Amino acid sequence: MNIVFLLTGLALVFVLGILVSNDRKGIRIRPIATLLITQIVLAFLLLNTQIGIGLISFVSKMFSRLMELGVNGVNFVFGGMENKAGATFFLNVLLPIIFISVLIGILNHLRILPLIIKYVGWALNKLNGMGKLENYIAVSSAILGQSEVFLTAKQQLGFVSKRRLYTLCTSAMSAVSISIVGAYMTMLAPKYVVVAIVLNILSALIIANIINPYKIEEEEDQLVVEGEEKRLTFFQMISESIMDGLKVAIIVAAMLIGFIALMNLINYLFGLIFHISFQTTLGYVFAPIAFLMGVPWHEAVQAGSIMATKLVTNEFVAMMDFKNIAGGLSPRTVGIVSVFLVSFANFSSVGIITGSVKALHEKQGDEVAKFGMKLLYGSTLASILSGTIMGLFL
Repeated sequence: MNIVFLLTGLALVFVLGILVSNDRKGIRIRPIATLLITQIVLAFLLLNTQIGIGLISFVSKMFSRLMELGVNGVNFVFGGMENKAGATFFLNVLLPIIFISVLIGILNHLRILPLIIKYVGWALNKLNGMGKLENYIAVSSAILGQSEVFLTAKQQLGFVSKRRLYTLCTSAMSAVSISIVGAYMTMLAPKYVVVAIVLNILSALIIANIINPYKIEEEEDQLVVEGEEKRLTFFQMISESIMDGLKVAIIVAAMLIGFIALMNLINYLFGLIFHISFQTTLGYVFAPIAFLMGVPWHEAVQAGSIMATKLVTNEFVAMMDFKNIAGGLSPRTVGIVSVFLVSFANFSSVGIITGSVKALHEKQGDEVAKFGMKLLYGSTLASILSGTIMGLFL
């Protein structure tokens, strides 16, 4: 039965992708098939082999320990406030992001992360035949985040075509920043977070090959990664990383306050007028999609509601709602929805990416704004694809 739902989920993704494709005749089957097979193999290795299970366990324990260490710093500043229920999420989930941001800064400073990104991107380039820049952005987005990644490629940003720009932005929206992975793991099973990060890199490239196929001439296939003109000292880097982490924590907190309040208002108004919540209404809209991905029909409305919540708000809001109902759902539904949630594919991210690109190159930022809705469409399809692949192993 899992194979059947894999086929229905793939059919859904491919049909919806082909409907909006820029060049249906230009779609290349080989790189799509290669990436899809790679996804299935990697998911199998991570979920069904001793090495994969051990790796997930190691990553899970590592981030759990990092979050604990981060909370130690929070405790020193805020005293006993972390024991009060009302302060738990901000203090124990968001503020430890600062500590993880520092570790990422250190790994970048020591040139460890750039080395990993370089060689993983090189391997992907050999696998799918896409451009070096496309594969670099796909990998680095999963580590640096959707806005920061463009800073490292700003020298080339003004020279890439509109089509290449769409692919780059789709990868950025389909990924997540490793600095907030620990926060995700407090709301979702860590194994789903790890698998989603791997699957999303490839899902974004598959969707880009369907919606936005193109060929790159050899002379265009260049990669110039931005280096620091004046290399920061170690302690300057620490200070900047701390401030970057604080900004992320504050931004996430502000978005949660705004979006949760707005969702409650909309639910209240829908209840008064239609006697049904807005989220439940969205659940009925997304239920067929959830079912085709492999969610049992009797749970499809609940799953669809969470998926839609992520789309119209953000992944944190959806994860918090999902955490409250996950105990009553089947393991299959929990796994599929969890993987779907681990990405930046939502309306607010369109604005974030548009602003990030525009800050570096105004003309290219305007181009991103023009295909903003198509960007959201493509990155959402990537999340659906990742969730569908996850369902094969549940």
